[in-house]
Amino acid sequence: EFCVSRTKKFSFSVEGNIGCGKSTLLKYFGACPTVECLKEPVDQWRDVRGHNALQLLYADPKRWAFSFDNYSMLTRLEMHRHKHSVPVKMLERSLFSTRFVFVENSHRSGMLTDLEFAVLSEWFDFLTTTQKVQVDLFVYLRAPPEVCHRRIMQRARKEEEGVPLEFIKKLHELHEDWLIRQKPYKVPGPVLILDASHELPKMEQIYEEYRKDILCGCT
Repeated sequence: EFCVSRTKKFSFSVEGNIGCGKSTLLKYFGACPTVECLKEPVDQWRDVRGHNALQLLYADPKRWAFSFDNYSMLTRLEMHRHKHSVPVKMLERSLFSTRFVFVENSHRSGMLTDLEFAVLSEWFDFLTTTQKVQVDLFVYLRAPPEVCHRRIMQRARKEEEGVPLEFIKKLHELHEDWLIRQKPYKVPGPVLILDASHELPKMEQIYEEYRKDILCGCT
């Protein structure tokens, strides 16, 4: 049981690589009257007062990684602080994966300088100690990088054109480090791991199998 200490309101975050099926899970459970789903704020990233930050990031990550990661943290904070009237709030990723996966990858890949990484780390530490960003359950949709990359190519989003498999592999290892090995960063909550390598019919069976855990009994 993941939710033995369930309170009246419950927040959980759907985590995983690009193309692992996060939005599909949110869409599936979004039909429940007890659930409010907050998708990744992609529209905000595409229009920051007229600037497409997401497209700039993919086009020239070394130039725009710091700006994008900084703004991403802000939009994630807004998701965490969103007040929900129904029992369950489902987040598509969290402030924690922004820091422990994506900011970490930007730094290791040389897209962030040591100073930029230090600034973002300080910003993250401040937010997590002064703001209400608790996550009651992390659901890790675990899929091989090759499966995720194939799905990315199939859905053909404009900003994702030409995303290399090597990039997806790096993100996969960072998710594994954080959510499975919990090194060098601990997960601030319990983790439910789901095999997300299957196609939709099988995934829906898995959703139903773990419905009670995912919705914390609020079916």
